[in-house]
Amino acid sequence: MSDELFPSGPWVGFYNYKPGDRHRMTLNLIFANGAMSGEGNDDVGRFLIKGKYATETRECHWTKSYVGAHDVFYKGYREGKGIWGTWEIAIRHHGGFHIWPRTEGEGESLIESAEKTEPIDAIGITSTTSPHSSD
Repeated sequence: MSDELFPSGPWVGFYNYKPGDRHRMTLNLIFANGAMSGEGNDDVGRFLIKGKYATETRECHWTKSYVGAHDVFYKGYREGKGIWGTWEIAIRHHGGFHIWPRTEGEGESLIESAEKTEPIDAIGITSTTSPHSSD
């Protein structure tokens, strides 16, 4: 079931600061035994991924660490169209994201059309403690 919900390999998607504001990202993710890792690129630069996932709850969280720069904390939920959720840098900077597995033969036109589709905003409650302190 892990391979179906959280398949290792190439993923694509976007993050935003507000609805309609899209910043594309490409990722190569590895999911194994509740741990996720990987790397990717977006308009800020190259980054590394380290986090956790749970097939039972379909929840996941990770840290996106830009090489030589800052960290971004992600928290999401896996559903039929990928992983949706929120990202946060401290408490002042936050937004939403959507990533999905890139299927073999998927063209740029599919990615571009998905980037133009307005997502439903994910709204979460921000706690005062980082959910990633046990990573």
